[in-house]
Amino acid sequence: MTSLVIIPARMAATRLPDKPLADIAGLPMIVRVMKQAQKARDVRVVVAAGDQPIVDAIVAHGGEAVLTDPALPSGSDRIMAALRAVDPEGAHDIVINLQGDMPFVDPEVISRTIALLNDQPKADIATLVAPEHSTADRTNKDVVKAVLTTSGKALYFTRSTLFGDAPIWRHIGIYGYRRAALEAFTAAPPSPLETLEKLEQLRALEMDMNIYALVVEDAPLSVDNPADLTDAIAYAQANSL
Repeated sequence: MTSLVIIPARMAATRLPDKPLADIAGLPMIVRVMKQAQKARDVRVVVAAGDQPIVDAIVAHGGEAVLTDPALPSGSDRIMAALRAVDPEGAHDIVINLQGDMPFVDPEVISRTIALLNDQPKADIATLVAPEHSTADRTNKDVVKAVLTTSGKALYFTRSTLFGDAPIWRHIGIYGYRRAALEAFTAAPPSPLETLEKLEQLRALEMDMNIYALVVEDAPLSVDNPADLTDAIAYAQANSL
């Protein structure tokens, strides 16, 4: 069965205004994300756009986009709105939330996230983790740490410093949902731990959902600010992308 990859995007980014349309070696960033996602196996890719210029850019490059309410509070809510619009019949059981600021995401990562849900019947949600870059990650509040069992089930996510000096897993914000889990998640209000840590995935854990993590070698390059954009342009040019 084809899985649905939905990429939420909106123009109102404080650190990098108009981020989805940022030019990376001749292509808007959101178009690069879409094209990478389309290389995954057995997927339909849709951009959930908060603004018409994003829709226009995607359509101009042969993609599929749906305009969503720019006032929606989160990417998950934007994905749910797009899902209702493009698949009201419920044909897609697995929905991937792919961030719109990962222009060089490996399509195999998307395929493996889908495979995790297919292979692990206990999983409501799948996500990604990668090894720490350095020991400095352990005390960096901007690095979200995942606490996992040996089977890969998530026990907690935190911005805080974890006790001890063992290596940590860095969380990567790509999610795979079973449709029913996404519907229940977006229907629920923010949870106490979610509000405390400012981490949306904690709502799912407080709802007793099972999140399983896929280990990857490294996090995809993410563009959050002008310096990241400069790095992305250099990477694209160096690799003729």
